[in-house]
Amino acid sequence: MRQTDAIIIGAGQAGLAMSYCLNRLGIEHVVLERGRVAERWRSERWDSLRLLTPNWMSCFPGWCYQGTEPDGFMTAAEVAASLEQYATAAQAPVVTGATVQSVLRVPGGYRVESDRGVWGGRCVVIATGYCDQPFVPALAQHLPPSIHQLTSAAYRNPAELPDGGVLVVGASASGVQLAEEVRRSGRPVTISVSRHTRLPRLYRGRDIMWWLDQYGLSEDEVVEASELEAARSQPSMQLVGRPERDNLDLLVLRDMGVRLVGRVGAANGCVLQLNNNLPEAIAGSHARMERLLQRIDLFADAIGAPPEVWPAPFTAEPSPATLDLAADGIRTVIWATGFRRDYRWLQVPVLDASGEIIHVGGITPSPGLYVLGLRFLRRRDASFISAVIGDATEVALDIRRHLDARPCAAA
Repeated sequence: MRQTDAIIIGAGQAGLAMSYCLNRLGIEHVVLERGRVAERWRSERWDSLRLLTPNWMSCFPGWCYQGTEPDGFMTAAEVAASLEQYATAAQAPVVTGATVQSVLRVPGGYRVESDRGVWGGRCVVIATGYCDQPFVPALAQHLPPSIHQLTSAAYRNPAELPDGGVLVVGASASGVQLAEEVRRSGRPVTISVSRHTRLPRLYRGRDIMWWLDQYGLSEDEVVEASELEAARSQPSMQLVGRPERDNLDLLVLRDMGVRLVGRVGAANGCVLQLNNNLPEAIAGSHARMERLLQRIDLFADAIGAPPEVWPAPFTAEPSPATLDLAADGIRTVIWATGFRRDYRWLQVPVLDASGEIIHVGGITPSPGLYVLGLRFLRRRDASFISAVIGDATEVALDIRRHLDARPCAAA
């Protein structure tokens, strides 16, 4: 068994940022990665995907975007290349192709078993990310084999889909982008709508992310546990990053000919039961946008930004109660229903009833065990790449304190 001070699991942006911070503190460590550096950006993103945040927001500890298009949006391949360069420049001790099979508490720290060997360390940082395993509702198993099903992580482009119509389930950033792309390919598209947050790409002369960054909303620290849980329950943004900097929301999709229906509630063969939540979902999304723009307006007025009328509300036709996939010629269902974390290999009692890691600011109840890269870890902007700077820096300091203390007691 190889020994080190700290073991980082995952070589995405969170794991590499942590490696950089530990190097700066002189802490010996290893980074275990199941595939290649930035594997998910290489193999689990569709061809046309770009970041939702402008390039100027792409920062890691010790590195920020220095290219010629600060207001552009990186492709998935560009993100992967940046992370590869960052890992090399930071001299991150990454072991690739090392799938972690178990993490156990042992006297003095932790034992991490992988298919490339066993490591022991006084600390472990779980940096496998928020977008771990695509979530597919249990009702999917009731659809017949004639319906081609895939997740947003498995989708690549419309040409790979069978002929016929497509149902996209989910109306946040991934769902609306896929619905638009597939519709532009000439296929009939239906989108099943649940909770989301509508946002304009540009507002009062600036990118919406500039306002969030300048106003400080994206950097607010989440302190109270109740506030943290409320923040995590907020629906994802309905936003797209691309050179045109145009809006993409349900109104745009409807005008393109995409059919809007309610949330899928059950399945019986090819017939899906739909909830009557469509008006409520659209109205709630617009209301959340207006509350945010109202707060931005206070700051924008103070600096003399040009005024702008808020995007107008809209309504949609009532959703049908059922959707017959066969009758409507729908042969493909794309599940854009978010992600879940899979910690079956984590054999330390730090999971709650829903299978999520219990932590406060990335510090778990088990001394020396940390988590990094989750939404709203310490700040509200934790779903953005740049959030990892503050999170990794502060978790690294806690690791230093832990290592400077007495060795861990026996489990």
